[in-house]
Amino acid sequence: MEELEHTCPHPRTTLTEPAIFARESTCDCRAPHEKLTIAQARRGTPVDRPVRVYADGIFDLFHSGHARALMQAKNLFPNTYLIVGVCSDELTHKYKGFTVMTEHERYEALRHCRYVDEVLRDAPWTLTPDFLEKHKIDFVAHDDIPYSSAGSEDVYKHIKEAGMFVPTQRTEGISTSDIITRIVRDYDVYARRNLQRGYTAKELNVSYINEKKYRLQNQVDRMKEKVRTVEEKSKHFVYRVEEKSHDLIQKWEEKSREFIGNFLELFGPDGTWKQVFQERSGRMLSYALSPRESPCNSPPRELSPLRSPSPPSPPARWYNARPSPPTSPKGACASISSMSEGDEDEK
Repeated sequence: MEELEHTCPHPRTTLTEPAIFARESTCDCRAPHEKLTIAQARRGTPVDRPVRVYADGIFDLFHSGHARALMQAKNLFPNTYLIVGVCSDELTHKYKGFTVMTEHERYEALRHCRYVDEVLRDAPWTLTPDFLEKHKIDFVAHDDIPYSSAGSEDVYKHIKEAGMFVPTQRTEGISTSDIITRIVRDYDVYARRNLQRGYTAKELNVSYINEKKYRLQNQVDRMKEKVRTVEEKSKHFVYRVEEKSHDLIQKWEEKSREFIGNFLELFGPDGTWKQVFQERSGRMLSYALSPRESPCNSPPRELSPLRSPSPPSPPARWYNARPSPPTSPKGACASISSMSEGDEDEK
């Protein structure tokens, strides 16, 4: 470990430690700094001889596009030491324009990027051979789009001609200019938001009339939000009532179907009540037509001594000889005379 600390140009204890700031003096790398080709750098270098890659920029409003470009620069070679140069406010305002973040804010933002090993403050706008030699830079990483500035069509032209340029890819859809465009486009929204958060109109450079307009719009928005909240609550209440009523109707339908089913089962055409009624009616009819006989093993009744037995029945012949009752008075007289004659013959 001690040997590694002596050989490594800038030993770092943990990955979470912020990147160091570059020193004003030249690189103090202990290993001899020989010029490398891209092929040699891609094959890998000794631990004590990392490939020193330089990437520069403004890095205003540090975003994911910046971080992805630095990630590509860090991963160009197996053993890479990434130096990031950040231009000062004075130089940036002269050649590019006003920045949102100050140079110290931009320095600190770069220090806390996980891919950065060293931050070079007040980086030059154009890379000279003396600057490259002073910091022992092997390769310069930047996107391949020609960067015209400071009277030059491409400030990296001489780096490309020297074979020290390694291109990276831009991330589409995100840039500092895009973010500023969004802020300018939605300026009223952000101004109203910051007024609501306690910033003064003077701090926001907002006129008196615009301040009153923004505050009135904030009040209107708050009223709209309250109305929207009440509507949401009422919709939720109505939904709950509808849900409860639906459940009650469903339960009522289930109970009514159950009640109707039980009623039909009891009183329907083939219901239990009809079967019971038929069985009872059949038993009553059978009792009426054929009453129950006395048990065969019941003892016979004895005749009372005071009563005499009934006279024997007349012969069947007498019943058959008896004429049928007359249907008219003459027939009745004839029958009487015949009966008297019969009596005289028997005598």
